[in-house]
Amino acid sequence: MNQYNFPTIILSGQGALAEFVNRLKAKAHQRVLIVTDETLKACGVLEKLTLLLDAQQVAFFVFSETHPNPIEEDVTKGTAAFKDSQCDSIIALGGGSPMDAAKAIKIMASNKPPLAQYDDATGGDRLITELMPPLYAIPTTAGTGSEVGRSAVIISAATGKKAIYFHPDLLPDMAVLEPELTVGLPPHITAATGVDALVHCLEAWFAPGFHPIADGIALQGLELVLDWLPKAFKDGRNLDARERMLIAATMGAAAFQKGLGMIHSLAHPLSSRCNMHHGLANALLMPSAISFIEKSDLNEDQKLRVSRVRSLFTDRGYIAGSLADMCRQFNETLDIAPGLSTHGVLEKDLELLAKEAFEDPCHPTNMIPVGLADLLSVYQVAL
Repeated sequence: MNQYNFPTIILSGQGALAEFVNRLKAKAHQRVLIVTDETLKACGVLEKLTLLLDAQQVAFFVFSETHPNPIEEDVTKGTAAFKDSQCDSIIALGGGSPMDAAKAIKIMASNKPPLAQYDDATGGDRLITELMPPLYAIPTTAGTGSEVGRSAVIISAATGKKAIYFHPDLLPDMAVLEPELTVGLPPHITAATGVDALVHCLEAWFAPGFHPIADGIALQGLELVLDWLPKAFKDGRNLDARERMLIAATMGAAAFQKGLGMIHSLAHPLSSRCNMHHGLANALLMPSAISFIEKSDLNEDQKLRVSRVRSLFTDRGYIAGSLADMCRQFNETLDIAPGLSTHGVLEKDLELLAKEAFEDPCHPTNMIPVGLADLLSVYQVAL
């Protein structure tokens, strides 16, 4: 097991979970709220944590009612569970959904309702003024990197759209990257979450602005995903591949403080409106979005950035001509069936989806500026 200290304390490798519980015991919390979901409860992943907590006599309460795309009601119920159970700290156990829910619960555990007033789009972070409880993050997927993120994405009850809640203090106090917890992931979830990590690194690398720290992390994260995601997909019990994918996901989230891009803006409405897995949405949109970028009038630096990523693919045997074609080829190795329509998206809904994508805050840091018509055209090609 290794410990890293960027951007928070990270315990990584086999034995990380046990070491975390040892350290949690020393903090002498009164009771910790575990935020997770019913799937992890049913498949035994939750039990791996609770058995260790019981052995160390760490008191806890489990809240497992988070949705695959967390909704505001999850936060309301989770906050009530935190207060009713007299908890003083939070563990987020799961993929991006429990992570996001846990961060929003952290806000509401100390700050006055309603949640909507803290929406980052309206400058709500300035209203988050109360001291919030400690939060520890244990990812069970290798994709979102939310364990080192400072924001939560929750579907608003009022609008039905995804709202972002941001505050520097939402960064978890400790992230626990235990590869054993990801072994049971089905191959299609391994693939989708892994492509999410890939897109985080890719869009961070493409984002404009001078941020060599993020750029370096993004490139190394891309290499890790290209090398290890196919191995984790083919052999879910390959702990080396699982560990490296967890690191790659964490790196992607650290890198995208530089910015994301149009792929994420296009993907977000597919989750809130079509209930599509976020990683799958990224995978389906990536080739068409990259094709749009490659066909644009790029300056020399932008061309070099595209070329640098192409070289990462060609070094690993991907021989398609364009970067977009290489992304399609990579998806094929993960058995991701192309086409939004294949996954239930209807042509009649594209205009509404494009409108919501244009309102999303991710595309302003796209490699090149994009308008509403551009986003709609990418949806149409990806359909």
